Amino acid sequence: MRRPFIILVLFGLSSLLHHQAFAAESEMTKYVRFRAGDCVAYGIVDGEQVRVVDGDLFGSWETTDKTYPLGEVTLLVPARPTKVLAVAGNYKSHLGDQPARVRPEIFLKPPSCLIATGEEIVLPEGSERVDHEAELVIVIGKRAKDVPLEKAMDYVFGVTCGNDVSARDWQRNDVQWWRAKGSDTFGPCGPFIVSGIDYDDLLLQARVNGEVKQSERTSRMEHGVAALVSWASRHMTLEPGDLIYTGTPGTTTPLKPGDVVEIELEGVGVLRNTVK
Repeated sequence: MRRPFIILVLFGLSSLLHHQAFAAESEMTKYVRFRAGDCVAYGIVDGEQVRVVDGDLFGSWETTDKTYPLGEVTLLVPARPTKVLAVAGNYKSHLGDQPARVRPEIFLKPPSCLIATGEEIVLPEGSERVDHEAELVIVIGKRAKDVPLEKAMDYVFGVTCGNDVSARDWQRNDVQWWRAKGSDTFGPCGPFIVSGIDYDDLLLQARVNGEVKQSERTSRMEHGVAALVSWASRHMTLEPGDLIYTGTPGTTTPLKPGDVVEIELEGVGVLRNTVK
């Protein structure tokens, strides 16, 4: 009978554990995956320059002397995940009158839904309402299976911005969320992966045509970064580059053709997509 309480206490420790892990972090680093001509590579952002990384960003690599102007490269989805997880109802402000989740409620989005900053969100035929959802996205750094809560931050490479685009009518009426959350272009992600910042206390915003629609700090998540990684890894092996969308705050609004959607995460950057 006391099990739900125990689970809540365990997940409540995630914020403290994260801050302990954060204290051990080095300086902030901003990574990018980009295309420049025929070159597709990972790089480290240094001011207005991108320094090319030689090797596997999620394995063995080193920086090179080759650089490109940041403004002259095409930014790509910053990781190539084997799977994309997403969390439902992770902010009280989004749950409304619903009770808080005792444990993280996770669903899957296909990697095929991912698009980069600058690409277009396509409103699918047959849906009457498609909303934006601003989210912090966890990027997994190394293979994770049955990770204890106190070690979960060791498996986090960094975070990026995400937009869990959602067809509300399909979400409400379909048995599964496969098309409501996983349709093509329903996973904007980027522009950078950033490490060395306090993931559990960042300002997250969504703007549509410059108007703020969502604004809340990630410290308001019901289940923090460490808790989500630990819980997911108990049931599904996480691979380097895998993504976890961590839920959206507040209320969301429908999108229409021509809208410009911006998701901004403090310290990370702005994910910008137009709608058609």
